[in-house]
Amino acid sequence: MIPVLSFDIETIPDIAGIRTLYGFDDELPDAAVAEFALQKRRAQNGSDFLPHHLHRVLAISCVLRWSDKIIIKTIGQAGDSEAAMLGTFFDTIARYTPQLVSWNGGGFDLPVMHYRALINGVAAPRYWETGDGDHADSRDFKWNNYLGRYHTRHLDLMDMLALYQPRASAPLDDMAKLCGFPGKLGMDGSKVWSAYQDGQTEAIRDYCETDAANTYLVYLRFQQMRGHLSTREYDAEIAMARDWVAAQDKMHWREFLAAWPARGNGEQGLDTRSA
Repeated sequence: MIPVLSFDIETIPDIAGIRTLYGFDDELPDAAVAEFALQKRRAQNGSDFLPHHLHRVLAISCVLRWSDKIIIKTIGQAGDSEAAMLGTFFDTIARYTPQLVSWNGGGFDLPVMHYRALINGVAAPRYWETGDGDHADSRDFKWNNYLGRYHTRHLDLMDMLALYQPRASAPLDDMAKLCGFPGKLGMDGSKVWSAYQDGQTEAIRDYCETDAANTYLVYLRFQQMRGHLSTREYDAEIAMARDWVAAQDKMHWREFLAAWPARGNGEQGLDTRSA
């Protein structure tokens, strides 16, 4: 099978970048620097959502499904540099050439990672392959690469399900719960900056992992819907993911499992509790 890499990122304001752009010295507290940028953004368009290049990547979480294995993990350790996390993510793509799966990854996650990789000097030749590289199968990337919106090496589920119409987009939390999966538990993206200021980096990393898991589970449902997984295959993939979660001795996974009924709303096929 082609490896699958479902991913999600969490970000905070790039304090160092904002200092550079606006000439703030180190004596101004980080919170004040961030608030300046947020207020400036509100004045511009009524939203405090910063431009993509002013987001610093704090966590990258992945579901990697390959061979007969699955793992759900946040890259590195809390406190690792942004460059190290980005390097590991793109090195994973180079190693596996996976099917990338995201929810709004084309609109947010990947553009942020592009800017941050550029700023940090992170090389990612396999990811940027467009058909003229030295890799043995590089020509295949001319017709299907990670960069083309309508190519499929990166599948932005939100974008595709909305037929590339922003007005038709749906939140991951809603769709995960409507499909019978846990959805978000206790945190969302709007709370990440305040949680980071409170020293809750590990909680942010845990939250990011569950978002990557929700994305992967919705992807499995999508694969079944479009006929790429039979009902039996879908049940087996769900059981594998569920068994991995059940084997983890961490609070966020125990909460995730508790919020995941064995047969969710509209779930088809076998009851996986005994799988």
